[in-house]
Amino acid sequence: MKWKHQASLRPAMAILLEPLLRSSQIGVQPSSYADGFRAFTGQNLLKPGKQLHARMLLRGIRLTAFISAKMVAMYASSGDIVSASRIFYSVRKPSPILFNSIIRAFSLFKYSQETLLIFVRMHSMSFRGDYFTYPFVLKSAADVEFVDIGKCIHVLSMKNGLNFDMYVGASLVDMYVKCAELGNARKLFDEMPVRDVACWNALISGYMKDGAIDLAREMFDQMPVKNVVSWTTMISGYTQNGQASDALQLFDEMTKQESEVKPNWVTIMSVLPACGYSSALERGRKIHRFAQEHGLDSHPSVQTALVGMYAKCGSLSNAKWCFDRIKPNMRYLVSWNSLITAYASHGRGMEAVQTFESMIQTGIRPDGITFTGLLSGCSHSGLVDIGLGYFESMSSVYSVERKYEHYACIVDLLGRAGRLVEAYNLITRMPMQPAGSVWGSLLAAGCRHRNLEISELAAKELVILEPQNSGNYVILSNMYAEAGMWEEVKALRTQQKSHHVKKNPGCSWIEIDGKAHLFLGGDASHPQTKQIYELLEELPEKMKVTGYVPDTKYALHDISEEEKEYSLSMHSEKLAIAFGLLNTRPGITLRVTKNLRICGDCHTAIKFISKIYGREIIVRDVNRFHHFNKGHCSCGDYW
Repeated sequence: MKWKHQASLRPAMAILLEPLLRSSQIGVQPSSYADGFRAFTGQNLLKPGKQLHARMLLRGIRLTAFISAKMVAMYASSGDIVSASRIFYSVRKPSPILFNSIIRAFSLFKYSQETLLIFVRMHSMSFRGDYFTYPFVLKSAADVEFVDIGKCIHVLSMKNGLNFDMYVGASLVDMYVKCAELGNARKLFDEMPVRDVACWNALISGYMKDGAIDLAREMFDQMPVKNVVSWTTMISGYTQNGQASDALQLFDEMTKQESEVKPNWVTIMSVLPACGYSSALERGRKIHRFAQEHGLDSHPSVQTALVGMYAKCGSLSNAKWCFDRIKPNMRYLVSWNSLITAYASHGRGMEAVQTFESMIQTGIRPDGITFTGLLSGCSHSGLVDIGLGYFESMSSVYSVERKYEHYACIVDLLGRAGRLVEAYNLITRMPMQPAGSVWGSLLAAGCRHRNLEISELAAKELVILEPQNSGNYVILSNMYAEAGMWEEVKALRTQQKSHHVKKNPGCSWIEIDGKAHLFLGGDASHPQTKQIYELLEELPEKMKVTGYVPDTKYALHDISEEEKEYSLSMHSEKLAIAFGLLNTRPGITLRVTKNLRICGDCHTAIKFISKIYGREIIVRDVNRFHHFNKGHCSCGDYW
């Protein structure tokens, strides 16, 4: 039998295998084959491994538990878990080494329940686990969140005197963290005589997931040694908990010249969403350049994170450029979802549809996230029939279960088109209890089309589902105010106070030279307040010359028309835009982010401002992006 891959083997490996390759194998011990399989393990040499297996069988060598353990390791490390499993089950009397080998293999392949069953069998044969056994068994218990089984394994490790082994101890802490038993995790951590960095990292990760940010930071600061996982866990935790500035600040510390630990691609992937969260485009570009300079931008996950970052910072062209840089065979579902969602948030529904169809043609199957982005894009662009068609095809064509977020998109789709009765009927036919987002879409639609009856109906449900959401009270209150129903406004505000609901103040921010400047409505705290208000006082007359008429129904107070006009000019997005006009060169694009939905008067006014000053102004509100240029908005006033 000719050895087909001998030329590709390294010299040391070839010397080791030479006795096994001779046609005459007189004097070759069966254990030598174990050395051969061990040499192939982790080398991705499946075909040579199979040939060695075949040669052994041709020689009539019986599989022992020892040789089988090495074969299982070789096959598993080469990606052939089926052959590894077959070999294990073919051995009548498995040894502890063979059990450890298959437990490790099943665990790494995420066959968690099979791993636990194998461990039970091992225990039933009176074999004791060791520090090679417990970390993988505990990992499997954590993966499926079987905390009771994890506790039993903890007891067994204590009986075997291994609970304070550094690796077993770290695995126990990680198991308790992933099973949301932080109290037990911390108790075990405090009792451990020796803790490695993985143990610290596991507990920090647990605190971050639980929202205990201060405890996570306290542990991070106390760590005797930090590695890249420690820093990345903190940065990721800050981002996921909405503390973007802390994530960016920690990343800056990590990239300082004196820092001993430098970012890797996972760090880059973790910090980019912080830029998107705070619309910090210049910071995002700086991190992108850092990744390019250090060769960290080629990983598909980083490229996908860049797509999301640029899209959320308002630069759709950069987002598309980053997507195009991903190799076609590396464009996984998450990459396509990021681009579809990007187009949807910018009101480019047809591009979202085209991207979806391109994805389907490549053989990628959509999931629920795909359809949330796709249906949202159809809604923002008025593609009613197309959106309804995709909604119908979700289960029938793509076998994707419809969830409440998909129904919320369709309610929004119908509502924007003025088909409020259809939207309400859809809600009544939902197979699950309608969530707040579903009724919220109906409330917004009722407000948009001045349908007080529908709005009151939706608001009644929302007060029950989301009693502390001030936005629902605000929308209905605004409708009452617009209709001049001031008694109803007063009653609603009284109800809001009785439920101790606090209104989130409207705020907007703009990034200039890498620094974010925040403005509240009527804000007078900024150092340039005088110049900002002087510019805003001049704006109405300039805009009126070109046809602007203040829409005072958005100044929702029982005051005079003149006072209403002044109130409108003090909205936070206008303050941010005025600041941008004062502090940037002509022609520079202004990018503003608002924490609430932009009001109709501001939307109209910004169209005029873009025309008067010759600026592109991109406003990101809580729902979508608006690109203002030359007196027009990308939404086509369909928002």
